[in-house]
Amino acid sequence: MSQSNRPIRVAVDIGGTFTDIEIHDARTRQAHAHKTPSTPDDPSRGLATGLQEAGQLFGFTLADIGLLLHGTTIATNAVLERKLPKGAMLTTAGFEDVLEIGRHMRKELYSLVAEPRALLIPRQQRFGVAERVRYDGAVETPLDEAAVTDLAKRLVDDGVEALAIGFLNAYANPDHERRALEIAEAAAPGLAVSASHEASPEIRELERFSTTALNALLKPVVSRYLEQVEGRLAAIGVTAPLYLVQSNGGVAKPAEAARLPAKLLLSGPAGGAMAMAALAARHGLKNLVGIDMGGTSADISVVSDSAIGQTPEGEIDGLPVRLPMIEIRTIGAGGGSLARVEAGGLRVGPESAGAMPGPVSYKRGGTQPAVTDANVALARIDAPSFLGGAMPLDDAGARNAIAEHVGAPLGLGAEAAAAGVLEVADAHMGDAIRLSLFEKGADPADFALAPFGGAAGLHAAAIADSLDMRRMVLPANASTLSARGILAADLRHDLARSRRLRANTGGEADAVAALQDMAADLRAEAEAALIRDGVEADARAYEFSADMRYRGQAYELVIPWGDVAPSAASLADLVQRFHIEHAARFAHSDEADVVEIATLRLAAIGRMPDPELADAAGASGDPAPPVPSGSRRVWLDDAWVEAAIYQRGDIDAGASLTGPAIIEEAFTTLVVPARWTVTMTPSGDMLAEKN
Repeated sequence: MSQSNRPIRVAVDIGGTFTDIEIHDARTRQAHAHKTPSTPDDPSRGLATGLQEAGQLFGFTLADIGLLLHGTTIATNAVLERKLPKGAMLTTAGFEDVLEIGRHMRKELYSLVAEPRALLIPRQQRFGVAERVRYDGAVETPLDEAAVTDLAKRLVDDGVEALAIGFLNAYANPDHERRALEIAEAAAPGLAVSASHEASPEIRELERFSTTALNALLKPVVSRYLEQVEGRLAAIGVTAPLYLVQSNGGVAKPAEAARLPAKLLLSGPAGGAMAMAALAARHGLKNLVGIDMGGTSADISVVSDSAIGQTPEGEIDGLPVRLPMIEIRTIGAGGGSLARVEAGGLRVGPESAGAMPGPVSYKRGGTQPAVTDANVALARIDAPSFLGGAMPLDDAGARNAIAEHVGAPLGLGAEAAAAGVLEVADAHMGDAIRLSLFEKGADPADFALAPFGGAAGLHAAAIADSLDMRRMVLPANASTLSARGILAADLRHDLARSRRLRANTGGEADAVAALQDMAADLRAEAEAALIRDGVEADARAYEFSADMRYRGQAYELVIPWGDVAPSAASLADLVQRFHIEHAARFAHSDEADVVEIATLRLAAIGRMPDPELADAAGASGDPAPPVPSGSRRVWLDDAWVEAAIYQRGDIDAGASLTGPAIIEEAFTTLVVPARWTVTMTPSGDMLAEKN
């Protein structure tokens, strides 16, 4: 858990195009950022290269690294690209089709064609076995152990690498699953087996089975990747403890990540959300929206009332995942999002040019214009100095592609066509932010906007204007901010027990007794996990929450409960907070209605020492006025204007500037229209206010 006497803490976020690295040096209290090209054929190679480059750039040896935190998209990409091993599922006889039946919910209500069902395990690989556990945990039909043994051996002969075990009502009594797991592992030692009571011990068999299937199929993928990473690190002399970022915003040891790899599905974006929480706290903001815009997508995370949004369930490529995770909304809006005219209207995204061939201006064979091309055509991006001059862009090619594919079909000039592409992309992102906040009963005007990633700074002011936001926080090292968020992550285990309990109207006594037993079991399990991780007693923290609903509802709200011993008083307070949250979220509540608790949750947190950072921009007593490095004509507010160009590193703490202006830094650019004033803070972040 500690870095002992080695002063360097490193956070790595491996993306599809770049591997982002943030370094904290305890000797100087300085943080450093570095980017290196990713190596998709073997991501561990880019990781090792980046660490070696960073050591040379910032003056440390690899033996100085005391802690290495790693966010990865390996699990996400394996699912999206369907690069998964052959898998099978074992379930209660008669329930082989749960994954295929799904839920009776439709996104397109009036379509005559059913929406396609995403399936990772085909019907011929889903098997039933005689066993039955009732809803209350009582055994109705014993497990047919001989059938499990025969199946496990047959699966190996058929080339199956992964087996998911999901029995009906196993959340209430997992004994049959435990026994089937033991039998399968003994009969087929090379088979990767995952049981639902470990992967997702909660009610609702569809979500539980889907999560377990994902977990089983990801086990071989993640295990192989971790072997590669650990081997590569050992080869270059890195002996620091390695932790993997989970979807819940915490980190886990490699053994835990290999056991429950489904928890890595939002590993990358989670770092950005954690950075938003730290950014909000640093500037005393209760409400902050972060938008991470890269080449393909934009990820939106929300800090509301000083807390990151959490959800007990998510989805990846149409597959339900019942695991605690940070609330992140992803849309297809990035620098590579393609623009085209369809049915007389302009569309932007979700299709993307990707890194190869990329936008037209990359000169790699792309012919369809992208959002980046529009920014280049309007001089918001300085084509000759892109990536510090390492990758000059083709501004003439960008303008010609936009004129041909957008301007001519719509009868628009080059500038109007390029501006239209940006307006559509901005509208997509603005709508996604608006929806993320409206779902919480929140008004965007009460929030500040924080853009990060490579492209968000080009669009942030326009998005803020569309949402009536008057404040922005422009973080330092925005292009590597997800890695910065990972740098301060804590170790975390999420545990849950599902049981339907009436929390009011006469059911309180029974609920309190049951909750006390459940809480004691969860705390004992959590403490044992933290002890195994080597977390000292004073660094352990526990946070309970409850999934609650009105009787008859098919969904729950997660209500935080803190580190509390269940009692009549604390339960009454929890019920009251549920009514308040329900009213805020859905605009109605009913204190006379029956409130049920479906699941009790416990987050077990192992606090890591916070990396202490020195002020990044010097003293702010009497700052020198910022001096532009030059100026250029930029298209802003439907006209060409002469905008001052500033280098972010040249702006002193306390100094302010007013748009129209362009602020350039490594790997990203900030557009500051007229009416916005930007002030540098000692932390290196900038605060923007609309005049």
